[in-house]
Amino acid sequence: MSLYLREWGDGERVAVLVHGMTTDSGSWWRLGPALAERGYRVLAPDLPGHGRSARGEYTLRGMAEAVTAAVPANPALAIGHSLGGLVLAAAVGALRPARAVYVDPPWGTPPGEEVAAFLRAQQGWTLDQLTAFHPAWPAEAVREKHAALSRWDPETLGLVREYPGARTAPVPSLVVRGDLQPMVGETLAGQLRAEGFVVRVAPGTGHVVHNDDFETFVRTLEGWL
Repeated sequence: MSLYLREWGDGERVAVLVHGMTTDSGSWWRLGPALAERGYRVLAPDLPGHGRSARGEYTLRGMAEAVTAAVPANPALAIGHSLGGLVLAAAVGALRPARAVYVDPPWGTPPGEEVAAFLRAQQGWTLDQLTAFHPAWPAEAVREKHAALSRWDPETLGLVREYPGARTAPVPSLVVRGDLQPMVGETLAGQLRAEGFVVRVAPGTGHVVHNDDFETFVRTLEGWL
């Protein structure tokens, strides 16, 4: 399955950004240009069932294969947020980035039906409702989320049956988690460190770390960009 690909910059180093559930490549509206300014060619696919990519049957393996086919092998950097972190984990062995960053991946308890129902309901929210729910987000982040929700296929929620998926750290791997209702708690963080992951906290942020506080997010990535 071919994927819609958003690009920023034309540097020699390649960075691949993989978005989370209900969003699309537009969620990287700020990080993409910031990495381009650092000399990267930034590639951000819309996952199947999201954004401008096709709908179909959804599996973590299928999404990982689609991402691997859409971007060059051996990028300098790959970042995956939430579902995108699980997709990156499934793709990392074939993609072989020099460095992998997982932003609050759902490697703990899988979300229940109440979470799925909440995400479905969000698809009908107005821009004002989203703004009220995310008061700390910049206006552009809310607009991108609203647009992405209108294009999202709720059937992708079936992927939660595969959560948390497999994970390994065959390349230097960083996990970034917020400290406000994170998906990666202290116990899981300890397990990840034992498995070879570096784990850092972005203080004052929740699940969507890069929208909650972009400057803190970038500081947390020090040494990995």
